[in-house]
Amino acid sequence: MGAIRVISTTTIQAPSHNNGDSPQIINLTPCDLQFLPIETIQKGLLFHNPINAQDIQIQIQQLKHSFSSTLAFFPPLAGRLAIVEHHDNTSTSHIVCNNAGALFVHAVADNTSVSDILKPNYVPPVVHSFFPLNGVKNYEGTSQPLLAVQVTELVDGIFVGCTINHVVADGKSFWLFVNSWAEISRGYLKVSKLPALERWFLDGTDCPIRFPFTKQEEKQHLEFFNPQSPPERIFHFTKEKIAQLKAKANAEASTNKISSLQALLTHLWRSVIRCQRHDPQEEIHYFMAIGFRSRMVPPLPEDYFGNAATFGGVTMKVRDLLEGGLGKCSWEMNKMIASYTDEKVKSHYESWVKTPRLLWLGSVASSNSLATSSSPRFNVYGNDFGWGKPVAVRSGGANKRNGKITVFAGSEEGGIDIEVCLPYEILEAMGNDLEFMDAISI
Repeated sequence: MGAIRVISTTTIQAPSHNNGDSPQIINLTPCDLQFLPIETIQKGLLFHNPINAQDIQIQIQQLKHSFSSTLAFFPPLAGRLAIVEHHDNTSTSHIVCNNAGALFVHAVADNTSVSDILKPNYVPPVVHSFFPLNGVKNYEGTSQPLLAVQVTELVDGIFVGCTINHVVADGKSFWLFVNSWAEISRGYLKVSKLPALERWFLDGTDCPIRFPFTKQEEKQHLEFFNPQSPPERIFHFTKEKIAQLKAKANAEASTNKISSLQALLTHLWRSVIRCQRHDPQEEIHYFMAIGFRSRMVPPLPEDYFGNAATFGGVTMKVRDLLEGGLGKCSWEMNKMIASYTDEKVKSHYESWVKTPRLLWLGSVASSNSLATSSSPRFNVYGNDFGWGKPVAVRSGGANKRNGKITVFAGSEEGGIDIEVCLPYEILEAMGNDLEFMDAISI
């Protein structure tokens, strides 16, 4: 495995039907604005490629055409951010749907095969080069595209890497776009699920929302924070093993409310803490993104396009986590997630508007905390662009810090894959943790 070769870089616009009207402006919510200082969302799909090498140019042109057609349904992704800095050291920001275009990169990885990515326990570093806009922060969307894709030819496959500005979309919105692009690529004339583009604001919110931010201060901050990307290991869990964990957790907690994912993440957390050998009295934390589209009263549209998630966390002492058993700790996670009601989400929203708090790059780098993103519910393996379904999903290098946990649907129905970013010695210790590995599909 070696470096990639970039064949072409193209700016793709939606088919324009603009007759000189002013571009649409989309004001941003607290859920959107908090992501300004950090990096983008990067997820990609790995395919076996049945197309002959001589037909690849036709394939690339078809992808570009369908990409353009799909952008017509997602005008924010073809636009740019605007950040207006005010005299009182606050800023406001919005999306300008001006059809400035999205980026399309065609590249070749001459010495990388599908098995080079699928077989290793650890994600090969070359995978990060399959994504565009590496190192770009969300606030740079004033000049950088809000969406970029890179189609990389492998020896026997294709990798489609997508980078989306996190201010514009969350994980659910990300996959809505990819699902729609795959549909158009297969010959659909329109997408089956139209994005709901209107942002949700609490009644009485003054728009645009002001928050403390200047580009100059952010650039100075970044000069002092440039951590190394940690190793990434993939753990595979089958439907049957997950069901066993769920049953065990519910039995131990004398309930039936603990979900498969809650039991699985708790199982993972306990292994990490065992391998890190913390002091028994030390407090440890597990943070996760909690989607609230269905939690609101009335609920937000299922295909709400934007950020509709908040962050929750469980804090425990090491001794309680390790001695409490899978059930007790899973139940604590369940109660935390269930506490995010309509009332609590709105209270957090009001609090943010009064005292804005932006995320920062070191927020998940602590040795005593884990943070989970993504979801096994996203439609990953339904993305057929016309040459079959993907065989794997991988993420890029954006926001990779020690303690970052990314959750994906498994390639087999009902399975879950978990990508763990931690120091190599901890990941190796997890691989030798018999209790943890008993639930792993090797």
